[in-house]
Amino acid sequence: MPLRAHLLELRKRLVLASVGVVLGAVLAWIFYDPVFEAIQQPLEAAGSTRDGLVSLNFAGVAAPFDMRVKITIFLGVILSSPWWLYQLWAFITPGLTRRERGYAFGFLGAAVPLFLGGALLAWYVLPHAVQLLIEFTPSGATNLVDAQTYLGFVMRVMLVFGLAFLLPVVMVALNFAGLGTAATWRKGWRWAVMIAFTFSAIMTPTPDAITMIAVAIPICLLYAGALVICTVHDRRVDRRRVAAGLPRLDGTFPDDAEPAAT
Repeated sequence: MPLRAHLLELRKRLVLASVGVVLGAVLAWIFYDPVFEAIQQPLEAAGSTRDGLVSLNFAGVAAPFDMRVKITIFLGVILSSPWWLYQLWAFITPGLTRRERGYAFGFLGAAVPLFLGGALLAWYVLPHAVQLLIEFTPSGATNLVDAQTYLGFVMRVMLVFGLAFLLPVVMVALNFAGLGTAATWRKGWRWAVMIAFTFSAIMTPTPDAITMIAVAIPICLLYAGALVICTVHDRRVDRRRVAAGLPRLDGTFPDDAEPAAT
């Protein structure tokens, strides 16, 4: 395909992806009020325990409109993520083999629900985090939380959790690309568990260990699931390599096979 055709195809995919984001943002704009109430609810719940001394503050005349635009765009990107991710793969897949295209769509099908699952888990953790952080407000003081700052905090928490849940997809993708073997991931499982619990402890600043464990366990299970997939894939690769007279991925030969002649 010539360069001009590639550029035209890229423009087409960008336009289609943008249309999806806009449609998602329009839907989010229509349902903005219940969405905003849901975002504000953790702060209101924290304020109810302090006699109403916690409130969301809009610093400026245009701040409410600005916040509405940011929320709708953010939700539009999330709601349309399956569509624009599909457009990305549709642009890439013409240069891939049939098997590689199957893998690409498999990764896409796994990435979207995992990202959304991480965001939902963040939504579960968010009220506990807000409650604990608000408790640091001195007695008798009023905590006027800037709306833009609070919105940024909510977005960052949901984004970080969503990206954390994409770890198994990255592991499997690197494995299928030949950049990381199952043996490598298996050797690092202790580090993975430690990082998962450290991440959970930082992102769930609550005094109880139950919430931290509830966040860390799914990440560890996803790591284990990705390790199983990588192990199965490596065994298939080893069988093909042995049949071709090549060493296994770890550089060894089976007992009943001889090294290929050089």
